Amino acid sequence: MSECEIMHKIDEIYTRCPFYGSRRICMELKKESIEIGRRKVQTLMGKMGIEAIYPKPNLSKAAHNHKVYPYLLTGAKIVRPNQVWSTDITYIRMSRGWLYLVAVIDWFSRYVLSWELSNSLDNSFCLKALSTAIELGKPDIFNTDQGSQFTSEAFTTEVLSNDIKLSMDGRGRAFDNIFIERFWRTLKYEEVYLKEYRAVKDAYEGIYNYLNFYNDKRLHQSLGYRTPKEIYFSTKNI
Repeated sequence: MSECEIMHKIDEIYTRCPFYGSRRICMELKKESIEIGRRKVQTLMGKMGIEAIYPKPNLSKAAHNHKVYPYLLTGAKIVRPNQVWSTDITYIRMSRGWLYLVAVIDWFSRYVLSWELSNSLDNSFCLKALSTAIELGKPDIFNTDQGSQFTSEAFTTEVLSNDIKLSMDGRGRAFDNIFIERFWRTLKYEEVYLKEYRAVKDAYEGIYNYLNFYNDKRLHQSLGYRTPKEIYFSTKNI
């Protein structure tokens, strides 16, 4: 099995069990007759930009050379659009290779405000998604993880210069950003895992079409069987 195929398997396991670290993922792979060492799994997870979700010691310790902002959403009651936005990056598998997807989502409506695909983890695609989202509105709080893309000076300056409060998850606590984690799972099971993208164009078109469906037509039980678009645009000015 190729390294790319193993990464696809890791993505499936991680999407199903995001609290699994390299040890458990390694054991799951071995159950599927994929012989691999834990150190190799750790290397591939790093390449994919993922880590297990669980509390770790020294959660307040700043990332190397970057300022880390406090998590502002503990116990917060989300009552309207543009109160809280969040962003994250996920791994998108292709038949040969992979891409990275970043999205910005409104917590109240679950509306996906913007998204971008990239073949690298350079922060330029994250900055582009942020800029596109801000064209639609401006949240009180913008929540991210402590990844280098979101702790970079360029990204934090863009957020703060728009008079937006910046909130960051504790390290290894992606459930602090639960709405976008749920969205990734939905996207992968309803779109990505059903397709075999052969080119960047195929991935872009597939995700573009799915996100139009997700925002405009997909009924959400948690929204009273309304769509994210309906909730975001009908109530954002209330």
